[in-house]
Amino acid sequence: MTPSNSEAFAGLLDKQADWLVSYQPGLRVTEQGSVVAVGDGISWIKGLPSAAIEDILIFADGSRGMVFDLNLDRIGAILLYQTEALTSGTTVFLARHSLGIPVGDEFLGRVIDPLGTPLDGLPLPTPAGRENLEKGSPAIIARDFVDKPLYTGIKIIDTLIPVGKGQRQLIVGDEGLGRSSIAIDTVINQKDQNVVCIYVLIGQKRSAVVSTVETLRNQGALDYTVCVVAEASALPGLQYISPFAGCALAEHWMAQGKDTLIIYDDLSTHARTYRELSLLLRRPPGREAYPGDIFFVHSRLLERSTRLNAENGGGSMTALPIVETKQGEIAAYIPTNLISITDGQIYLDNDLFVSGFRPAIDITKSVSRIGGKAQHPSISHQAGQMKLDYLQFLELESFTRFGQRLEATMEARIKRGRLLREILKQDRLAPLSSLFQLAWLTAFNEGFFNNVELKDIPGCLELINQRVNTTDLTLDSPSEQWQQALGDWFNIDVRQPL
Repeated sequence: MTPSNSEAFAGLLDKQADWLVSYQPGLRVTEQGSVVAVGDGISWIKGLPSAAIEDILIFADGSRGMVFDLNLDRIGAILLYQTEALTSGTTVFLARHSLGIPVGDEFLGRVIDPLGTPLDGLPLPTPAGRENLEKGSPAIIARDFVDKPLYTGIKIIDTLIPVGKGQRQLIVGDEGLGRSSIAIDTVINQKDQNVVCIYVLIGQKRSAVVSTVETLRNQGALDYTVCVVAEASALPGLQYISPFAGCALAEHWMAQGKDTLIIYDDLSTHARTYRELSLLLRRPPGREAYPGDIFFVHSRLLERSTRLNAENGGGSMTALPIVETKQGEIAAYIPTNLISITDGQIYLDNDLFVSGFRPAIDITKSVSRIGGKAQHPSISHQAGQMKLDYLQFLELESFTRFGQRLEATMEARIKRGRLLREILKQDRLAPLSSLFQLAWLTAFNEGFFNNVELKDIPGCLELINQRVNTTDLTLDSPSEQWQQALGDWFNIDVRQPL
């Protein structure tokens, strides 16, 4: 035996001696249950009289589950991990701890499942700690006002539907209209902004998961992002806990005073999974067969997103939940529930998408309840009444379809509105800086676009973007300096009337 081995052996003997001294004989009772039935991602268990809701269960074959329903004679559990050996009669024990997930900076750039197991083929990172998936939302006195902007890089959102750090902004629309594209662009735009991102993919096909992860990696956004994945082939129990796992990861960084952004893609699938589990566990169905507490499930998840005050670290968690509609029916059960929980919604319209206006955001049905309070004062000043003017333009334009002759002032307003609509178009995977947002707003308000043809708008915007990247101006620069700079870029003398 080498010296090092002998020292280790001596230390082990010392520990055993300590254990023997502290050992206290006494009666120990261990509960033991057994599986009655298993299938479709759930298990019925008899025994375990002291089991409580959300207790973790350990099966003798290595499977794991969570108590989800309590009856007089048996327990209903959802399976989080299932082996092929799990069958009726398998012994079950209580783990005596709550469900948690490992957390820490080592998870940045990784793709994991809701239990923290790596899915990217890389070794398990060393966690800094663990966070419970279920946790109460911060108290009111621990929260602060949402008044700091979180820029998405999308013109129409940052100017007309602003999002603030700590806000919950719903993205709602039919499938295939670009809901996930808006979320991905927002994540990409957080590069070098000191914002940690968590992207939760719930019940999506593997091809969609791979596409999202590869897009984030190619855009350099995976370095500050964690992808929590419960794909369509995963157990329903994993799909159900996946948004709570992502929220626990975000809370770890929020407690450290960092700004976080979490994407739930999407909560319609999450609601359907919860409905599936509830019906299998024989819970009474409610509207559209959803259980009566589906509103509570989503509200307790989204209420954890907030901005903390300085006494509690000053961190924030901004949530962008995604929900699907069918044929634009925004008044469906799950969308209306989430609209009532969140601080505003971004609504995508199929007609706008077909007409070529992308992102296909319908301003008439989109709103941010934080509004200009989440914008930089300069951008808020330039945006001003722009949304109202744009809504009036859309109403005026509908009258032109009947062929009436309009006054010169009306024609000028319609022309200006069409210019704005062309400016608001934007390709995906091309987020723009906040300086660019202020620059085009100032240029539009000062009339620099008045004599520009619609087909030339993209070229003008590209010119502004190039010049903004080399300018010394900031968001706090006086408006006169911005006007002068834009006049030089457009070769217009701002001292002369336009």
